[in-house]
Amino acid sequence: MRTFVFKAYASKRNRKLHRQIGVAASIWNHCIALHKRYYRLFSRHLNQFQLMKHLTKLKKLPRYAFWKELGSQAVQDVVQRIDKAYLLFFKNAKARKIENMSGRKVRPPSFRKWFKYQSFTLKQAGYSVTGNLIVIGKQQYRFFKSYEIEGKIKTLTVKRDALGDIFFVFVTDAEHQTFRAATTEIAGMDIGLKDFLVISDGTKELAPQPLKQALKQLAKANRTLSRKQRGSNNRRKARKNLARLHRTIANRRKDFHFKQARKLAHRYNAIAIENLNLSGMKALWGRKVSDLGFGGFVSILEHQASKTGCTIVKIDRWFPSSRLCSSCGKINERLMLRDREWSCDCGAIHDRDLNAAINIQRAGTSALGLGDVRSGPIPAITV
Repeated sequence: MRTFVFKAYASKRNRKLHRQIGVAASIWNHCIALHKRYYRLFSRHLNQFQLMKHLTKLKKLPRYAFWKELGSQAVQDVVQRIDKAYLLFFKNAKARKIENMSGRKVRPPSFRKWFKYQSFTLKQAGYSVTGNLIVIGKQQYRFFKSYEIEGKIKTLTVKRDALGDIFFVFVTDAEHQTFRAATTEIAGMDIGLKDFLVISDGTKELAPQPLKQALKQLAKANRTLSRKQRGSNNRRKARKNLARLHRTIANRRKDFHFKQARKLAHRYNAIAIENLNLSGMKALWGRKVSDLGFGGFVSILEHQASKTGCTIVKIDRWFPSSRLCSSCGKINERLMLRDREWSCDCGAIHDRDLNAAINIQRAGTSALGLGDVRSGPIPAITV
């Protein structure tokens, strides 16, 4: 499956898409209210098929006649998304009760403000695509077609961002054309706060930290927004200016992630990385972890690796990569987080991050059956 995203031309006719997204938000909130009421009365989960039949009856009433603006498949998708979210919530709650789990909880779906609701999805019907022209219902829209859509279109999602721009997201049945990297090299990669990436061959990469660089601009934009009168056009302009700044920050971060991931996926045949505890890292270092975007980078790296045939090996987070001497295999129990360099009893002097990358590389090599980890326990591996 492949995803293609195109931006729609700015046009007055896009107002109809905005109204349809608003209708989807109205249906979402109505379904959430019905779910809550049904569970309060019967202590049971509301069946999605019963709910779809009920919504079909409601659309015939004058009060809900505006729901007809949204295609029936989009309404079904809203119901299915809510049902999936509730099933995940009940599954998590049951598992936590049985296993006495602690940590992050999965929350049930909740009400959404109409201007924060972002999209609706059409599946088999309700749209047609010809060139850069798309017909939804009876209305035509044009989009910037920067490349050809490959494969048969399975779903179309109409998405709105915080600036009010409309995007068309096509999911097709096309497969990636994979090709092998030019080398058979296996790399270990340590992800950290000081250096974004430290690779086992000694390469280091620094992240741009776009949020940190734009903090003064963000503070000014937030102050400007807070001074505007609610409901005024000037407040709307200030809100869009702030959203535009946030989008620029996100795009800069994503651009850096894609460039690094593409370079690594083309350079190495296999990459070993640690399975990081991101929620724990955010609790300790907060904004910087979010600014670096470790989770997003790993997802992009896996996506790029699938194109080149590169293998991603994830090492268990409890593997002592930093404390394990890459020369003799002895574990330094006294190593503290503030120690950036340390010396082993065997006489070796280690850079903390580079030593960790070398140990991760060896653990990944062992997982692929090409070698053994020097001393210490063999970590849990996910390929």
